[in-house]
Amino acid sequence: MRIGSHVLPNPVLLAPMAGITDTPLRRMALRHGAGLVISEMVASEALLDGHAETALRASRVAGALHAVQLAGNEPHWMGEAARLAVAEGADIVDINMGCPAKRVTTGAAGAALLRDLPLAARIIAAVRGAVSVPVTVKTRLGWEAGTPVAPDLAAIAEDAGVSLVTVHGRTRCQFYTGAADWAAVRAVTQRVGIPVVVNGDLNRAEDARAMLAASGADGVMIGRGAQGRPWFPGQIARFIETGRMPADPELAVQRDILLEMYEGWLALYGIPLGLRQARKHIGWALEAAAGSTRAAWAKAWRTRLLTLDDPRQVAMGIRDAYDELGWRAAA
Repeated sequence: MRIGSHVLPNPVLLAPMAGITDTPLRRMALRHGAGLVISEMVASEALLDGHAETALRASRVAGALHAVQLAGNEPHWMGEAARLAVAEGADIVDINMGCPAKRVTTGAAGAALLRDLPLAARIIAAVRGAVSVPVTVKTRLGWEAGTPVAPDLAAIAEDAGVSLVTVHGRTRCQFYTGAADWAAVRAVTQRVGIPVVVNGDLNRAEDARAMLAASGADGVMIGRGAQGRPWFPGQIARFIETGRMPADPELAVQRDILLEMYEGWLALYGIPLGLRQARKHIGWALEAAAGSTRAAWAKAWRTRLLTLDDPRQVAMGIRDAYDELGWRAAA
């Protein structure tokens, strides 16, 4: 799959998730075979203001294609933020037109733009005119049921020179409830000639092929399904290619993956913030390792590890937790 002049190794993308897809996670997903990873959502004006935490969200994974997602509602400043992102190394600029969070939509950004296509068009034109790298758009089906504006938005984007559109198969008013409607994305794939990626509820290997068949999309995007298992996008890429789903990494490998990311969060954010940032990932990783049969084990270790403030004790606890799970699995 192509994004402008960039050829991806496979059509499986890791979704941009605020507070989640920072550089340690993106680096690990790429190492395990994701076709493309995208930065956390970055507020355009905060990036231009030099906000330190915002700059961390936009930081790149060395040696990899760097895609930065921008959010905002003012065309001029979105264009300027795109220009700055590219000056700092972005190879692709993605425009967020799908975030359902109230703090984003009350500022007329994210999914709120689904209710104002003329403004969305001006933002796309401003970003596209500001940079020479490929521009992509991520959106939803519409604001609410009965307002499927994604095909119109995709056509606007294509006419403006956008290289790819990703569609989450829910409306804004659904947030993350109910089931993603993959078939509804077909109205987008039938409307435009640029690549379309379908997003929403990819949690199992079987979902990937069902999503592609229902939507007619060119690729898939994985969001919450990758929480706690950064190897999952790569597994899905392999499944799409061969029809065989690779096994999860062995527990010792999962432990080492988590420990490496943990050290990455401490290095990226500093110890106090890094500890807080790591906690949700540690919890997800324990749940992924335990599976449905050992949920009580995961809960107990999660409670224990997420209350520790000493980074060395946390690392030791991660090792102990996976050692114990290995013993239980072998028993």
